[in-house]
Amino acid sequence: MNLTLDHTTLHRAAKYFMDSGKAASHEAAMNLLQQFGLTIYVGEEIRSSAAHQIALLTIVNVTRRTLLGGVEVIGLPDCDSLTALAPNTGLKEAVMALGGTPVAVARPEWPTALIGSVEDYSNKDTAWRITWEGWRAGAAPLMIGDRLSEDNSMALAPALAAAVCAGEVFSHYAGDHPMAGRRTAGLSLWQPGADWLDVDESEPELAFLPSNLWIIGLGNLGQAFAWLLALMPYETPQELQLVLQDYDRIAPSNDSTSLLSYKHDTNKMKARVVADWLDKRGFTTFIEERRFGPWTKRHADEPGVALCGVDNALARSALDQAGFPLIVEAGLGGGPQAFRSLGIHTFPSSRTAAEIWAKQVTLADTSTEDMPAYQALKKSGIDACGLTQLASRTVGVPFVGLIAACLAMSELIRRLHGGKAFEFIAGSTATLQDIEFGTLHAPPYAHGYTRAMPMGWPTAP
Repeated sequence: MNLTLDHTTLHRAAKYFMDSGKAASHEAAMNLLQQFGLTIYVGEEIRSSAAHQIALLTIVNVTRRTLLGGVEVIGLPDCDSLTALAPNTGLKEAVMALGGTPVAVARPEWPTALIGSVEDYSNKDTAWRITWEGWRAGAAPLMIGDRLSEDNSMALAPALAAAVCAGEVFSHYAGDHPMAGRRTAGLSLWQPGADWLDVDESEPELAFLPSNLWIIGLGNLGQAFAWLLALMPYETPQELQLVLQDYDRIAPSNDSTSLLSYKHDTNKMKARVVADWLDKRGFTTFIEERRFGPWTKRHADEPGVALCGVDNALARSALDQAGFPLIVEAGLGGGPQAFRSLGIHTFPSSRTAAEIWAKQVTLADTSTEDMPAYQALKKSGIDACGLTQLASRTVGVPFVGLIAACLAMSELIRRLHGGKAFEFIAGSTATLQDIEFGTLHAPPYAHGYTRAMPMGWPTAP
């Protein structure tokens, strides 16, 4: 499907190469992305381990949206899918539906990612192991050799590991971080800021999950929240009640950033697409198709916890006026220098939402219009209004949104298990070792919970 280039069809990763001057035209930026690809090797654990399947399905979903040359999987057996990410289907079929391709031979020019016990693999010079243990997860180059136990004790961990690996692969191709492929990268969701490779005896096994949530915004972050909810081991998914709020429609550009968006869903309401996806996985959803703002008021019998993923300053400044006892807000950077940045805020906190965001004004970034790619578009006949709209769109990649969503979701789960409460967490996926944070005293979580399946969920059927 050939689409006219405008702000609704622009590939958000291509925009990075346009805005940074690395590509002299939109066509050149897309040609770059078409050269990016990844080979994934899977070990025997993939047959019976839900955690290893989560890692595989997540990295396929994330990378196929930015590595347009393809995502290929070696060693994929004919076995059942074990998680609600792909219910009632085979794992191979699930991988293909997400955009991956099972193959027998690797392309020697592509980098490699390993999941599980893999001994024979190609391109050993540019290869990462996707690994996790407890609440800690990340990607380690094979030349370093770090591998964690890759247990089933915390469902978010394998998804986080996959997202971190996707970020390292993208940096390798972009050539914008000299250590990509030569360093370990990861996070602890239990102790953000701690060394993710160090054993942490204080980490609990996952026992409780939230049962009532209101998700505000269903773009990059909101769809990442939905993806994470589906991979969690709910004993009874129907017990999770979700209010999904968004007034926007899916555009072709959302396919490049958002985990549940596809071009065949163009013009469908985001809330309905996400609700349908969650309903098929057994969750209970309610749709709110209007803007969030000062006029939004929560009723006493509606979910008391809000997860927010909008990038609108007016909506964000009104978050703590709606009557939610607990709010976790996630935000992403947007420009060519900041698109890897992420931030988490929780409320109540030492500052109100208005104090943080009320004075922010979102302005179109016209500084990039002088870049060669935009001058080429101008010469091609795009008018000044269209050029400004293109320049004002943010750079976006799904792995940053998913890492931010893991941090936001883990805030709820950490509090459910008696862990620290954080007022803010801030950092960049380019330097995960430098995460900054501030803690606060918070009352015990009292907003509805349900049991998680015990450790080891599920075994092979």
